[in-house]
Amino acid sequence: MEHLIPQDWFVSLSVPVLLVIVALSVAALGKGADWVVEGASGLAMRAGIPKVIIGATVVSLGTTAPEATVSVMAAWSGQAGLALGNAVGSIVADTALIFGLGCLITALPADRFVLNRQGWVQTAAGVLLAGLCYTAYILQGDQAVLGRTVGLGLLALLAGYMAISVRWSKQHPHGEPFQIPEDMAKTTPITPRTEAVQQGRGTEIQIVMLAVGLAVVILASRVMICSVMVLAQRWGVPQVVIAATIVALGTSLPEMVVGIASIMKGHAELLVGNVIGADILNVLFVVGASAAAAKLPIVENGQAIFLYLHLPAMLAVLVLLRLMMTRAIPRGHFRRWYGAPMLALYVVYVVSQFIVTRAA
Repeated sequence: MEHLIPQDWFVSLSVPVLLVIVALSVAALGKGADWVVEGASGLAMRAGIPKVIIGATVVSLGTTAPEATVSVMAAWSGQAGLALGNAVGSIVADTALIFGLGCLITALPADRFVLNRQGWVQTAAGVLLAGLCYTAYILQGDQAVLGRTVGLGLLALLAGYMAISVRWSKQHPHGEPFQIPEDMAKTTPITPRTEAVQQGRGTEIQIVMLAVGLAVVILASRVMICSVMVLAQRWGVPQVVIAATIVALGTSLPEMVVGIASIMKGHAELLVGNVIGADILNVLFVVGASAAAAKLPIVENGQAIFLYLHLPAMLAVLVLLRLMMTRAIPRGHFRRWYGAPMLALYVVYVVSQFIVTRAA
């Protein structure tokens, strides 16, 4: 997205203009997210596929496409080191920040069929990436890289994952029924479902809504992040703080706005599926495509921060989510308090980046 919408476009703009752009971007994000949710949920009903699986495949593929594009173009332009950090940072943000925030808002559904399949693939993908990185470091030291063979292997696994997801969707055509527990219903801010309205729209309209909504969310996210970054620089916010907060959040902003919109419109399954799918695709799609384009260095400038901060943080949030899934499956939903430790982990992760980067 940096090549399509360069940040340089915003540098010469005045503060009032930048504030207006931020406000318009927020409005566009909201409308685009609504279209994504309406299109995805309507498409799921018409195709007879559970919304959680639509979220784990179609929606997550759309929201991770910008990250894959950025990472591949960075690898081609000689900045391959950005790809791994982008992918792993996005996994931490998706799992700890977005899922954690979603949990605090409402009781997220726990579909046994999906969590026992795509959920395990999510954990396995993170463990696989960590294993590849640590193994390469043990064998190659500071010169460790993930080569094209690894990238092509991950892309092959991606093709297998998408194929088996289609097969799983046919085995689980209607999803598991979910109703917000009575003790949580009064404090859950959602609007009624809109199936009756969606059933009146054709499949083509649902697909267009989904595609246009994703495009609006992705473009509006980039415009808003660029504007906020310029404003932060104008107001004297340190670069290290900008990198550890605004930039890190920027790549996961599409998943966040779509997730919150899905909850507010009564389709919380989309958030769960999108988080699971985005985590899987960040490993198989983002890292796979980037490594296939160019060798990805694991250690940069003699610093192994990726190995002792980013990968452990990723593994911690994935393992914690897996434990939460195990507890949630029997009762059919995630407890709202699960969001607190997830958000705490994200705060620790961001603060740790700030401390380590500042010390360096």
